Amino acid sequence: MEGWYTFTFTEKLLHLHEAPCIHWKRILAFYQADPAFELPYQMNPSDLSSFLRISPAQASLTYHYLHSCSPNEKLTMYQDKGIHILTSFDKCFPERLNYMYDPPWILYAKGDLRLLHSPLSLAVVGTRTPTEYGKNALHHLLPELIKSGVTIVSGLAKGTDAFSHNIAINKGGKTIAVLGSGFEHIYPRHHSRIASVIAEKHLLLSEYPPSIPPRKWQFPMRNRLISALSDITFISEAGERSGSLITAYQALEQGKDVRVLPGSIFSPSPKVPINY
Repeated sequence: MEGWYTFTFTEKLLHLHEAPCIHWKRILAFYQADPAFELPYQMNPSDLSSFLRISPAQASLTYHYLHSCSPNEKLTMYQDKGIHILTSFDKCFPERLNYMYDPPWILYAKGDLRLLHSPLSLAVVGTRTPTEYGKNALHHLLPELIKSGVTIVSGLAKGTDAFSHNIAINKGGKTIAVLGSGFEHIYPRHHSRIASVIAEKHLLLSEYPPSIPPRKWQFPMRNRLISALSDITFISEAGERSGSLITAYQALEQGKDVRVLPGSIFSPSPKVPINY
């Protein structure tokens, strides 16, 4: 492999982001020690083990990846597939995410990057099994907002998420879908078609490399991006221990406004208060 000094900052950061045994805090440790990200390529396995506090076997795995897989080839491959790579240091990185406690180091994006800077954006989240009341409410509330230029942000999940994306698409608006997996593993699978439409005419977004499958812990991480990308988070219907409420609490922690659809007195769903 070519010497580390021939790679750009973006290539090195992308390389580290996808390296085995490297996560958000370990990239931060490298950045604090060397903002140019040259240090990881100067370390031997023993150095990596000590610096990252990982086992010798893990350090050997990380070292092998860093010195056998070319960062340049990886970036070129993504560009050839129409995948935009945005780092948290890029000018086009969404400013809203800079106010997060843990903004992603890398965003993988397909589609219209201008939507990351929409002047008005609304996160819409809710149950995977919306009632007719919930659906009717979204059909009543969202079109006027979409008509006024509000971008709808959601997570492509079954139910409320997909319903909201479809309303935005069918009403001639714009929407951002934030995934809890990589682009090669759309979840749920039957949303592949709408994901393709969003990637072509709207914006498909993930902080996970394309090859990463969905894992349970990744969805709360995804939710924090949904709320951070939006000015207001709207909860249509939600269960007492739902991901939607996690998104609401994350939005409040980020200093964002949260709005909730009043529940029907006839709905079987529990009425969950949101404390401000």
